[in-house]
Amino acid sequence: MPSALTPANQITLLRLALIPAFALLLLYGYLGSALIVFIVAGATDALDGFIARRSGQKTTLGAWLDPMADKLLLTTTFVVLTLPLDHLANRLPVWLTVLMISRDVGIVATVAIVNLAVGRQTFMPSIWGKIATATYILTGVVTLYFNYLKHASLVVDFFVWLSLAATLVSGLHYIWRATRSREHL
Repeated sequence: MPSALTPANQITLLRLALIPAFALLLLYGYLGSALIVFIVAGATDALDGFIARRSGQKTTLGAWLDPMADKLLLTTTFVVLTLPLDHLANRLPVWLTVLMISRDVGIVATVAIVNLAVGRQTFMPSIWGKIATATYILTGVVTLYFNYLKHASLVVDFFVWLSLAATLVSGLHYIWRATRSREHL
């Protein structure tokens, strides 16, 4: 039996290991280093998927681990960038962080309820969910970058509102898919 600890999954585990380092660097004001760690973690996301597809080594572990690592990195980013830290020129609003986390919890809860109520169902990520994730990543990068520059920026505000729109559209789309899926069962 082949090992579930494929090179792609090892890279995903590296991303998970980078999350506490990123959070601590950001909390203690090492903004340039935090930005670099965030970018490296983001690059591992692209790399692990590429390797898994290219080598034909997609695993069940990877299917669970990769999105979990993404959610943990983005949630950590949003939570820390929401904190009232003196060294942050740009902070994310609490309401955005709460909405982003609520959307993710809602999606997980919906999948769990549907699976418990009607049996195992697979919910593939939607294009709107992928757009929301990409928007969150860009919001994180932009906010980290302008914090590194120690410059408050309207660009960060633009990405905050873009993240809000992506959260609402993708959340509503997941709800629509879940109710539609239930009707066909």
